[in-house]
Amino acid sequence: MADKGVLTSFITAAMKQCKLEHFEDGTLYCEIPSCPGVWASGDSLEECIVDLRQTLEFWLLLKLRDGDLLPVFGDLDINEIVSGIYETDD
Repeated sequence: MADKGVLTSFITAAMKQCKLEHFEDGTLYCEIPSCPGVWASGDSLEECIVDLRQTLEFWLLLKLRDGDLLPVFGDLDINEIVSGIYETDD
């Protein structure tokens, strides 16, 4: 993680968890099970993955805004880093 930012590392780790499904009509569906509500569909793999990444980024922004716990991917746990943002010295 030394050469990547923490959010980039999180997104990369989450995208590696992507599950892909092909439908009979040729469309694709992908999701990240550990990130509820993060899914996309499309006519091509590229379209599906691009939409999934955009959905993940928006989901992450909402989770950060709301101070929600984020999934842990292997040894990548950014919850402690994120919680430090909300702490004050009052």
